[in-house]
Amino acid sequence: MTAFSLAGKSALVTGANTGIGQAVAVALARAGAHVICVGRRACTETLAAIGDGAEDMTLDFADPMAARDVFAARDIDILVNNAGIIRREDATDFSEQDWDDVMDVNLKALFFTGQAFAKAAIARGGGGKIVNIASLLSFQGGIRVPSYTASKHGVAGLTKALCNEWAPKGINVNAIAPGYIATNNTEALRNDPDRNQAILERIPAGRWGDPADIAETAVYLAAPASDYVNGAVLNVDGGWLAR
Repeated sequence: MTAFSLAGKSALVTGANTGIGQAVAVALARAGAHVICVGRRACTETLAAIGDGAEDMTLDFADPMAARDVFAARDIDILVNNAGIIRREDATDFSEQDWDDVMDVNLKALFFTGQAFAKAAIARGGGGKIVNIASLLSFQGGIRVPSYTASKHGVAGLTKALCNEWAPKGINVNAIAPGYIATNNTEALRNDPDRNQAILERIPAGRWGDPADIAETAVYLAAPASDYVNGAVLNVDGGWLAR
């Protein structure tokens, strides 16, 4: 087995329907893992892209405890917490509902899904890998996205806090902070000539990221190659934060 092989491993990826989650699921499967693709609707396209070695699971993380019984029932070695939502509004007009909805999915569900994974891993006496999907807004403030920014700052903090508790038990907890990635969520930005140009001028690499850029980083954090990496938040942003 190479340092980047996931042969014999089982991985669960949340928000695996499209975009980054889909790319991560496909990449983990390519590296040899059996992948459980989780979404609030069927991950049909993702399963088709993977072929053999994947299965579908429907969970809606609007209920932060949606995955509480998943890990006790089976051995899962890798958890990728990718599911997330965003709401945009001026901070002076931001509603309690929009605050709670985003925090429930992006932070509360991430914590309790990770907790369920860790309990099962510790009970069976084995280790595991948790990869959280953070954001550039784990470091920056953004505009008109107060709950999203708060939640992603929280993801970065939880990644470090959980590392401190679970690293001694053989569980690596790390996060990826994606930059501007070409997905359905950013299509409007890419189609706006002024915004697209402004973004590209800020990125030293001179291009939008591809979901595969995030996916291969997730493979690294799930694989033996990263066994001594713990509590890290890796920027995969083409140099955005370096400007």
